[in-house]
Amino acid sequence: MDHASTAILPDVSGFDLRSLPADFYHNPYPYYAALQAGEPVKRLPDGAFLLTRYADVEFVYKNPKLFSSDKQSEFGAKFGPGPLLEHHTTSLVFNDPPLHTRVRRLIGGALTPRAIAQIQPQLEILVDGLIAKMAQKGTADLIEEFAAAIPIEVIGNLLGVPHDERGPLRRWSLAILGALEPSLSAESARTGNAAVTEFSAYLDGLIERRRGRSFEADLISRLLQTDAAGQGLSGAELVHNCIFLLNAGHETTTNLIGNALVALAESERARAQLLADPALIKPAVEEFLRFESPNQLGNRITTQAVEISGVSMPAGTQITLCIGAANRDPREFAAPHALELARTPNRHLAFGSGIHQCAGVGVARLEAMLAVGRFVRRFPDYALSAAPTRGGRARFRGFLRIPCNLRGTDGEQEKPKS
Repeated sequence: MDHASTAILPDVSGFDLRSLPADFYHNPYPYYAALQAGEPVKRLPDGAFLLTRYADVEFVYKNPKLFSSDKQSEFGAKFGPGPLLEHHTTSLVFNDPPLHTRVRRLIGGALTPRAIAQIQPQLEILVDGLIAKMAQKGTADLIEEFAAAIPIEVIGNLLGVPHDERGPLRRWSLAILGALEPSLSAESARTGNAAVTEFSAYLDGLIERRRGRSFEADLISRLLQTDAAGQGLSGAELVHNCIFLLNAGHETTTNLIGNALVALAESERARAQLLADPALIKPAVEEFLRFESPNQLGNRITTQAVEISGVSMPAGTQITLCIGAANRDPREFAAPHALELARTPNRHLAFGSGIHQCAGVGVARLEAMLAVGRFVRRFPDYALSAAPTRGGRARFRGFLRIPCNLRGTDGEQEKPKS
């Protein structure tokens, strides 16, 4: 388990998101706790501010007119001209109304509760099929063979990507999102730009195949439509928001499922609770989201002079929202470093809040409930066979590999499904 000690906290006087200590990637929570206690509005060496308290992060989310999501200035300096800049300044998440409103309205039509309910039977078949394949071997990498495989198929289906064309999707997604790390290496910039170029070229062809067809239910077909005011997306807006949908639907859900399975592997008490009461999976998913938030950082820029917790910031100030810290703020959550599957209330910020709350929350929750719930019931004694490999990233918290013995530590056959 990751715990933040309240007795011995690290020195965060020189804390810098662009130069993080090695142990931060394994366990950032002591650093978050130290920042919350001593410098909750932390001025970083580059002049930006890092917010770690729940109330401050929520305040920014709830006031989009004061705190813009537009990244032209920030990403222009970070990426320079090129594919990464074009992508990350055109997608839904890094824009304000009216573009944000137009795109979200078009996407929303494909992600209604009714539409999500229609996904469930196919998703159950997918999850059970992956579980059956792993059961035949008795061992598995829970990322490659399970957690990552599920959202790739779901978002591939939503976008209408043919099955035999989905091979590069995860590689493209990891490269593009990797470029969002606070510190950008030359290699990350190169692979990220290449991924945007390759993915865009693929989507140009896929979109062209959709044009002229009668209306279909997949997201690309919906995004090709115009809204009630007769407005549609430009070619670039369409391509980059399809890339965004793959990235958003893949990375965070992969992390959510992987993080949940590791947390349950490390907590016999929590696993026993879930096995005893399968209906607990719904609040459990909310607790996994809070306990190990798949997306740890967000960014905003002030549109006018503001004050946050007594700290004055002029217009144009860059702010990093530490979602992972806010979700373990003791001012909001009792025993914040404990995994409590039935925690209530649980007003976590893992999906954001306000107008930028994740559009795909319903799909992500359904994927996690089915994946984690069915996995634990099929493999009640599963055990990690080696230490999981972290992704080595600050913004997106998850694992690259989770080696697992599905038959438990004694090697006996897993218990049959009830």
